[in-house]
Amino acid sequence: MGAQHEQLSELEVWIDQDLCTGDGICAQYAPDVFELDIDGLAYVKPPAPAGEEADLLTEPGAAAPVPLPLLNDVVDSARECPGECIHVRRASDGVEVHGPDAAA
Repeated sequence: MGAQHEQLSELEVWIDQDLCTGDGICAQYAPDVFELDIDGLAYVKPPAPAGEEADLLTEPGAAAPVPLPLLNDVVDSARECPGECIHVRRASDGVEVHGPDAAA
């Protein structure tokens, strides 16, 4: 479990707001990672301590760590996103592992 756990814990997710359609599917799948802002577009947010709410990362290209318990929800969000704007990559080298630019 060590190497696999370490690799998965080093994933991060970001959204290309230029492609976001504002459907909110990502926020339905993983509300602890994605949220729609007042502009109607989805943004990522980092993990927050229990009972607290994290601030949205609204800078273009801002990435948030993917919490391991939410990995499947984040991957499903990337697959189901109509705008194909959700990117999941390894933090160590930036290689996209899920999303529109991931190698098949």
